[in-house]
Amino acid sequence: MKQLLFLILLISASYGVQAQSENASLQAARKAIEASNDVYSDLANKNDGSILTCYTADACLYPPNAAPVCGRDNMAKFFKNGPKVNSRFIIQHLYGDGQTYVTEESYYEMTDPQGHKIDDGKVIVIWKKTADGWKMYRDMFSSNHPAK
Repeated sequence: MKQLLFLILLISASYGVQAQSENASLQAARKAIEASNDVYSDLANKNDGSILTCYTADACLYPPNAAPVCGRDNMAKFFKNGPKVNSRFIIQHLYGDGQTYVTEESYYEMTDPQGHKIDDGKVIVIWKKTADGWKMYRDMFSSNHPAK
């Protein structure tokens, strides 16, 4: 019995080491995504198109209660003159190989410039590894509250 338990622990430890080495790429992707999420509001609030640096050239947005918005020109129109807000993203789960694509499942909180909460909701983003780093390829988001 002790030998069987030892064997199970040994096998489990071996898989744990393998899983940790496989997760190194995912952890690196997570750091890059968190850094991008941290500057997202600042870039969007500039209203100068700099938010598009977070997205791939062939990206699409899937906003709530609206048709998909694909391509740089359409996305620039979507973000142009948007409301000044601050957003905070809390990654709940990150899936993928950490090499080419990962999927982010997050919670967001949005506040006005004075810090008053105006919305919260959920986000699903498919991130694509590019020559310039991790960029958003598909971005879907919606409020946790009924449409007004």
